[in-house]
Amino acid sequence: MTDKETPVSALPADRPAFGRGPADGSGTAGLQVGLSEMLSALSHALDMTEGQPVGHTLRTCMIGMRLADELHITAAEREALYYALLLKDAGCSSNAARMAMLFGSPDQDVKYRMKLVDWHKSVRLAVHTMRTVGRGEPIWTRAAHFLRIARTPDMTRELIAIRCDRGAEIVRQIGFPEYTAAAVRSLDEHWNGQGYPDGLMGDAIPLLSRIALLAQTLEIYSHAQGMPAALDMAAARRGTWFDPQLVDRVTAWRRDLAWWHSLQVPDIADRVVASEPTNTPLSVDDAGLDRIAEAFAEIIDAKSPFTFRHSTNVARYARAVAEVTGCDVVEARRIYRAGLLHDIGKLGISNRILDKNGPLTPDERLEIERHPVYSQEILQRVEAFNDFATPAVLHHEKLDGSGYPWRRSGDTLDSAARILAVVDIYEALTADRPYRAGMPSHRALQIIHEE
Repeated sequence: MTDKETPVSALPADRPAFGRGPADGSGTAGLQVGLSEMLSALSHALDMTEGQPVGHTLRTCMIGMRLADELHITAAEREALYYALLLKDAGCSSNAARMAMLFGSPDQDVKYRMKLVDWHKSVRLAVHTMRTVGRGEPIWTRAAHFLRIARTPDMTRELIAIRCDRGAEIVRQIGFPEYTAAAVRSLDEHWNGQGYPDGLMGDAIPLLSRIALLAQTLEIYSHAQGMPAALDMAAARRGTWFDPQLVDRVTAWRRDLAWWHSLQVPDIADRVVASEPTNTPLSVDDAGLDRIAEAFAEIIDAKSPFTFRHSTNVARYARAVAEVTGCDVVEARRIYRAGLLHDIGKLGISNRILDKNGPLTPDERLEIERHPVYSQEILQRVEAFNDFATPAVLHHEKLDGSGYPWRRSGDTLDSAARILAVVDIYEALTADRPYRAGMPSHRALQIIHEE
């Protein structure tokens, strides 16, 4: 750290809005869940949105925290960095629709491929872009997408600014201090001032952002091309993308093969949780869990312009129906959380399918019908979500067994699943969409009654 940088200890003492202490409920009243455990599990959803392999965020976290240890940054900085690394992609869904439209390819594929090119090399970038646009389309369609991108001023800045601003806002919404949000917002700033969204240069870039960018890019290249290629990439971008001092640190890890191999172990999530940089881990209570679920509902709904506030509305409607039908407070809250996260699996579906203006092909329909399976894969990773994960993923099942994806029948669907199935359809019918106005409530209720 240079004299020009502001240490965390000199910043306002705003702390994350979470408790500290045992996360198993011992010595406390009510729910207490480890924050690191919850966010480590939910990082799987963000990896899906970014088109990254399972565990990308977790491996990035381990790389970043090793750098933090070697730099001997303060305890407050280490804590802020840890959570910034777990939430670095919180804004990733917000530019997915725009990216899929511009490139004419699945957004997850575009996001993955464009992270494997040096943006500062204009010729290589152009070639890489041409190979990425309109995948599977005729050559003239691909050329049209390429020309559209070339003629779109400040396209890269726009896409990254959308993502970075939204990511920082999500971090604040969950309850983290400004320093953590700033680390997420400046993730794509480059040492030479040619990054985004603000073109910060050198020490003007928050130290935690510099660490996160290097850690993220190392993980991506290491997983795709191997550790030697990743370190060669870092050395080649020393002083352009990356802080030279940080690159010098990581290049010294070349012979530490055992550590690099340790990033690929199946229990990487447990290792990340164990590495939480505090003697008193952060935990969340019922209100904190709601806040995290609400934040992820916004991440889900940002994926497509056609689903603005869909998850939030479904959750509100579901809780209201639960209360009217005599559910107690605990059950109503369970149904509310299920509504917030019922569509989290859609983060793994391409916007080329979600936003398609026209009938889906059979293969596209099958992919849409897999989103509850993806939801199940995500939610089952979070122990605190076990009590509502099942109704959340069953919201497209129907009493007669004609729903999807498991074709469950009425005798296997509890009241929570039935409530979510009804309010999901009701919200979809009554909400305004970019392509149509919402249906009047009486007409939507008539359709639901008929079914």
